[in-house]
Amino acid sequence: MDDRQVLSGIIFVNRNGLRWRDAPREYGPHKKLYSRWKRWGAMGVLSRMMEGWSTQSAGPQILMIDATYLKAHRTASSVGVKKGISAA
Repeated sequence: MDDRQVLSGIIFVNRNGLRWRDAPREYGPHKKLYSRWKRWGAMGVLSRMMEGWSTQSAGPQILMIDATYLKAHRTASSVGVKKGISAA
């Protein structure tokens, strides 16, 4: 298997918080992804790659916007207001 394909699979699983067996088939067998991740982690390969990537550029190249939101209950805005007394 191609190391780039395996590395892409490892990054995909870690970025999305997936279990190894939930990795898409395009990245190869999940057992191979896990075994390479474990072996490369023990050998220090992954930490050396991260150090190299962090020193290559000073500024961010990707900007991500969080699209999550929280729904508030309709009475959540009036938590501090007692009955009969309005906040002015």
